[in-house]
Amino acid sequence: MGFGHTEGRAVSTENVSKKVGFLGLGHMGGPMAANLVRAGYEVLAFDPVPAAQEQARRDGATVVATPVAAVAESEIVITMLPNGRIVLDLYNEVLAAAEPGTLFVDCSTIDVDDAKSAAELAVAAGHRALDAPVSGGVAGAAAGTLTFMVGGADDDFAAALPLLEIMGGKVVHCGGAGVGQAAKVCNNMILGISMIGLSEAIVLGEKLGLTHEKFFDVVSTASGQSWALTSYCPVPGPVPTSPANNDYRPGFATALMTKDLGLAANALQANGIDGQIGLLAAEIYHRFNQDEAGKDFSAIVTDIRKRSGGEQA
Repeated sequence: MGFGHTEGRAVSTENVSKKVGFLGLGHMGGPMAANLVRAGYEVLAFDPVPAAQEQARRDGATVVATPVAAVAESEIVITMLPNGRIVLDLYNEVLAAAEPGTLFVDCSTIDVDDAKSAAELAVAAGHRALDAPVSGGVAGAAAGTLTFMVGGADDDFAAALPLLEIMGGKVVHCGGAGVGQAAKVCNNMILGISMIGLSEAIVLGEKLGLTHEKFFDVVSTASGQSWALTSYCPVPGPVPTSPANNDYRPGFATALMTKDLGLAANALQANGIDGQIGLLAAEIYHRFNQDEAGKDFSAIVTDIRKRSGGEQA
């Protein structure tokens, strides 16, 4: 086996003969596909947006004219799409064109029931399927450090693992079909709730005369510590890389958090969970999303401050 190196990542030259279909080349899918190209895979890529197509070409992917063209010659097909309806519609469009036994790996964040339905469609058509949503945002997609939460059969997970390890820093097989999505919806419900609670505490601290710096110094090493604070602090200053230092330009947009909390709310209600905080978090972000869909989700602190009669800090 021959190996080369690209951007610090070992690359097998044997991968060049392996074709991967990649459908959905947006902020997340584009960098993920680029990492596969750099690792030596031939990526047959499709996206309806011209700008995404051009970037994929610059990254070395083979951009094809239709989703069917991307699927027909590929051993593995990866999808990264906005919602479950689009995933299901696309599967209905392309499954018949795929070679028998093609492995479909959906990395979109969608409803658990939609993920199960997508897997059922693929299996009924003679193929294999995994749900493999991700965490880590655009920066993680570009760096190849995403966390993959995977649902599906053991053998299919093993077949997809080499590709997932190229695109991610951690890959967890969570269980059967749909369970990867279950892990994602639970994780992001925690994140949304955490950011709201953190932001309320920050605004309370402002009212009580506590500076952002002293708030961070205390809480970051005390029992209130959280990833939302230490990695994604919602106010400028304490964490220089957080979106708060760049006018809340999104790493993870409010629109996406609203979508994910909506999925969590649906799951809570469908399964009879007394998830009062999760449901409230979904309502809060739904309201904030009406005007600030393009801001980072951590900008919720500005809404709490405004509703509390405070000025921008």
